[in-house]
Amino acid sequence: MRFSSRFRCAAVARIIGVLLIAAALGACSAIKLAYNNLPTVSYWWLDGYLDFDGAQTPKVRDELDQLLAWHRQNELPRIASLLQEAQALAPGEVTQEQVCAMADRIRERLLAVTERAEPAGTELALSLTDAQLQQLERKYAKNNAEYRKDWLDRTPAQVQEKRYDQFLDRTEDFYGRLSTEQRELLKQQVAQSVFDPRLADAERRKRQQEALVLLRGFVASKPSPAEARAALHGYIQRIAEPPPGPWRDQQQALLQEGCRNTAALHNGTTASQRAQAVRRLQAYESDLRQLVATR
Repeated sequence: MRFSSRFRCAAVARIIGVLLIAAALGACSAIKLAYNNLPTVSYWWLDGYLDFDGAQTPKVRDELDQLLAWHRQNELPRIASLLQEAQALAPGEVTQEQVCAMADRIRERLLAVTERAEPAGTELALSLTDAQLQQLERKYAKNNAEYRKDWLDRTPAQVQEKRYDQFLDRTEDFYGRLSTEQRELLKQQVAQSVFDPRLADAERRKRQQEALVLLRGFVASKPSPAEARAALHGYIQRIAEPPPGPWRDQQQALLQEGCRNTAALHNGTTASQRAQAVRRLQAYESDLRQLVATR
């Protein structure tokens, strides 16, 4: 089965969380190599946003190494257990509720990474300069331009085609080639989706501005580490649990849609396709347990 999460992290926790879950559940043929390289990949990803100075670089690298070591020992066994549970479900039919329950448990693991990264993220945030925040603003602008090109400058039909191609690649990598009927079901799901790229873009920009205001406030007022951590925690929680409004409504609708569509697609697969899914899950679990054993 293919699972989704509505949670998106921030700062250090975001890159670690996204890459870890991708390594654990994504269509990757070199999970162990990808996982072991996470500190390096994460460092360069963050550096692209903040342009670390000579004093920050060794601290950030060390914190990323420590975060991965903690994750290897504490979180990988939990993710491997989730994969084992998914293996038990995959041969049969599943319900929307079962898929959502699994998505929630994955989200809990991402939240655990976020909480663990908060002290290091706070220390980094308090060390940022005006020049680095200007770099962050430029990076946000570049990302927004890329998002516009990828999603907002397309017609509704082109957006649907792009999303269909993405879902098709992920689904076929997991189950094997889909039949004509299965592809039609996927097309129908995409056509009926509540996904709104303009709403997502507005929320992205809002959160970017909120982050810039927050971090510039740190530069100006020099809060204590406890005060800064509380502020960052509140920011991350507003991303994890958006306040009432159009964005929260869409997130909840997309979550239910994803669970419903995943269950429908899975229940429409053949025995051989489900066997392929089980083999995938077994391979992922084996890789993760080897990673735990080689710490």
